[in-house]
Amino acid sequence: MLQTLKNAWVIKEIRNKILFTVMILLIFRVGSVIPVPFVDIAALKAGGSTNDFFSYLSILTGGGLEYGAIFALSVTPYINSSIIVQLLTVVFTKLQEWSKEGEEGQKKLAQLTRWVTVGLALIQGIAFYIYLKNSNFLTVNGTGAYWFAGAVIVLTLTAGSTLVMWLGERIDEKGVGNGISMILFAGILSRGPQAFASLYINAVEYKRWLPVVGIVLVFLVIVMFVVWMTHAERRIPIQYAKRVVGNKMYGGQNTHIPIKVNMSGVMPIIFASSILMLPTMILSFMKDTTSTMHKVLSLFSVQGTFYAIVYFLLIIGFAYFYATIQFNPVEMANNLRKNGGAVPGIRPGQPTSDFISKILSRITLLGALFLSVIAILPIIIGNVGSINISVGGTSLLIMVGVALDTVRSLESQMMMRHYKGFLD
Repeated sequence: MLQTLKNAWVIKEIRNKILFTVMILLIFRVGSVIPVPFVDIAALKAGGSTNDFFSYLSILTGGGLEYGAIFALSVTPYINSSIIVQLLTVVFTKLQEWSKEGEEGQKKLAQLTRWVTVGLALIQGIAFYIYLKNSNFLTVNGTGAYWFAGAVIVLTLTAGSTLVMWLGERIDEKGVGNGISMILFAGILSRGPQAFASLYINAVEYKRWLPVVGIVLVFLVIVMFVVWMTHAERRIPIQYAKRVVGNKMYGGQNTHIPIKVNMSGVMPIIFASSILMLPTMILSFMKDTTSTMHKVLSLFSVQGTFYAIVYFLLIIGFAYFYATIQFNPVEMANNLRKNGGAVPGIRPGQPTSDFISKILSRITLLGALFLSVIAILPIIIGNVGSINISVGGTSLLIMVGVALDTVRSLESQMMMRHYKGFLD
């Protein structure tokens, strides 16, 4: 990775793209500490740390929520919007037609995603304002002042989230890597100093060297394991029949269909965590702590055993759901038969479809267990070692995935530049 960055830096064109990306990320980080008006920042930082819902969102937004910053919502509305549009594409025929129209259709889907992002940012901004008002984190008094402050806060947060989306698109256009992923990566990485500070305090001040060393070793092992699982794949062998057309013979080739073990990435974790955050979000708005509803919702505490069990099962369920959306064994089997391809030892048609479904089910289970273990491991370590880990399993998967994708992007750009003269 370091050698790739070194080689890329020598090339002026790629170096300019890297510098542009860094500039955009610096703008994002500056906006993540500029507070919106009418918010008591000191009270918010003190009270927000005790709220599981906003503590979780703060990790993904780089601490913007703790500062009540203009970029407090970060890329979460855009991520949720992308997930919603992707699911709607499976349901609605019109969106399916757009997805098959090439570049023009992708532009329509991108525009729809932007509008849904603005709507979600508006809803989340209102929810954040209600939390601030109910928790007395505002610096205004009076009904009229509350209405004015609410309008300013909600519109500022919505505009900030929209600007973050625009910054991500600029990285896609003129920078390196995927823009939204890079911004999310920068937000998570900004929590690194806080995580190291927490480990330092536990090791030096509280003399808990053994748990700290254990956490560091486990972290390194997990990173290597995540990298290995990210590249792991199951290859289904395919053999094409020979065809004679005129004086030429086609086919007769042996190839394979690669199926990644972790084909869904972090999507099942994002789906599961989004659902499990709803009870915690509702709980943050409730003032009556003695009600039955409050006690039921309290079971979904982020560090609780019940939360970990439900989280584990939901990730497995969503992994199968996402695999079903991505792969259609019947369609794959039909395409193979039309092109004269077949799996050695398996008859074309329904037997091939059943064989691919069986392989897909096993691979999905393995990938789902991998995601589930990575996701709940920080919860287990936090409860056993009594140490708060700022970088959770989701964050770790995102950071490793974005780092690998960025390196691949740099390598592909260097390769294209290397062969540019040959192609010309």
